[in-house]
Amino acid sequence: MLLTRSTYHRLRTLLRRAPIAMVVLAPLGGLSTAVQARAARTQAHIAQVKTHRPAKARAATTSTLLIDGAGDGHGVGMSQEGAFGYAEHGWSYQAILSHYYTGTALGQMPTGTLVKVLIGSKVKDIPTETYVRGVVSAEVSSSWPMAALEAQAVASRTYAITAHAGGNKFDVYTDDRSQVYKGKAAETSRTNAAVAATAGQIVTYGGQPAITYFFASSGGHTESIQASFLGSTPEPWLVGVSDPYDTGTLHRWTQSLTFASAAARLSGLIEGSFEGIEVLKRGTSPRIVSAEVLGSKGHKMVSGPELAARLGLDSTWAYFSIKDAHGVHAEPDLSGPASPAPSTSVPASPSTPAPSAQPASVTRQGGSAAAPGPPTAQPARVNGQGGVSAG
Repeated sequence: MLLTRSTYHRLRTLLRRAPIAMVVLAPLGGLSTAVQARAARTQAHIAQVKTHRPAKARAATTSTLLIDGAGDGHGVGMSQEGAFGYAEHGWSYQAILSHYYTGTALGQMPTGTLVKVLIGSKVKDIPTETYVRGVVSAEVSSSWPMAALEAQAVASRTYAITAHAGGNKFDVYTDDRSQVYKGKAAETSRTNAAVAATAGQIVTYGGQPAITYFFASSGGHTESIQASFLGSTPEPWLVGVSDPYDTGTLHRWTQSLTFASAAARLSGLIEGSFEGIEVLKRGTSPRIVSAEVLGSKGHKMVSGPELAARLGLDSTWAYFSIKDAHGVHAEPDLSGPASPAPSTSVPASPSTPAPSAQPASVTRQGGSAAAPGPPTAQPARVNGQGGVSAG
């Protein structure tokens, strides 16, 4: 059985295209000059910076931790904002899905398949198409291009039949621990049309249903599953890909914390006084896999997902600098050469692939769909906001 994580998407993505006043939910802006300069910094200079760190801890009342980041969510699978961008540029839903889920095809789910949904304290069996109608417009705006709605319908349908949120008891939650389901109240004519146009279609890899994680915004590049859901077995269809059309409100963001605030959030990870953060490893995208919290009396290792959760970041794609009385200084980063900036070139729209002629095999065992591929490692703990905590 393939153990699943939350899709970890956020509903703020709905605000981007809705015909209402935009609500700014986080500080925005491009990556700072300090971050851009880091890309050219050599390993020798990094070592020098580390060796010559001030012995005396920076004063918590005068120092600020600056964070330049990108994206919203875990980065694995399909970016909802990116799918919008591809649809705007003429891509079909088949091409969008093929881009985000590498090497996959479309298969046909057997009719009559049910989804076990935990509603309140009760599990309800819901026909899959009925369930998907109650998901799509709860996840994205019904005003989005039809191809983006169709891609969401197929991804949501596939996720529903491959998820095992409750083991053999139920398949999905109704919130973003799985994907948001609001029932008939969420239905609109456009999203229902997208569900109908893709009726029964699911994403498959090697002829079997393939778990289709998705999230709000990639920041310009998605991430491979093992670098985001730490401890996971690599999956060939869940690898990082360039995402040049993801240009939503959280494509780039900035955040700042006083040292006192950062130290409080990182409580238990600091030896002595808080001095900063050093990144050790990044994934296919610049998302942090591991880092060290620097203290005046020692350093402590922390995973990228836990660091982001502790600091309240929108994603693990983050770079750190410190502002103090002497100016702004980029924190040491041992993760190697910076990843290339997101591509700004316009990709050509591929021809629309035809759905697979053979229906994918979907069986039920105590309410769970037969899962493709080998099982993954023990999943990370899922928190109350649909995020993934350090396991």
